[in-house]
Amino acid sequence: MEKLEGGCLCGAVRYEAGPLTGPIINCHCKTCRKAHGSAFASTARTARASFRWVQGAESVRSFESSPGKHRHFCPACGSHMMAEWASAPDVILRLGTLDSDPGVRPIAHIWTELKAPWYEIGADLRQFPQARPPEPEPPRGESA
Repeated sequence: MEKLEGGCLCGAVRYEAGPLTGPIINCHCKTCRKAHGSAFASTARTARASFRWVQGAESVRSFESSPGKHRHFCPACGSHMMAEWASAPDVILRLGTLDSDPGVRPIAHIWTELKAPWYEIGADLRQFPQARPPEPEPPRGESA
């Protein structure tokens, strides 16, 4: 996948991004749950240099949800599309806003110790109580 496209619910803001630079993870931390109004947020990184707002950039707002981390969203409909640490080489896409298929699937759940008590995580993906960066699993039949 060369170019990913996405945007907000109301269509006022659109973006493009290059291929993902890391795995898709489902984050269960409190800030992701609250920001997205959901049990978790599916996220993945893409190179900062490959991300660009293509429509509505002037209206995008941001919120510093934790020190140095800014979540960018549409002020009209509230869709969170991207988060970033200013000094990081990658930005974090909120995959629920993608219109394109990134061509890969989630590999893990993180911050499961903070998950919503009403949500039961299935056994299909690896789980991490905190934010330990998940590593890709080795092919079957090989040891790590």
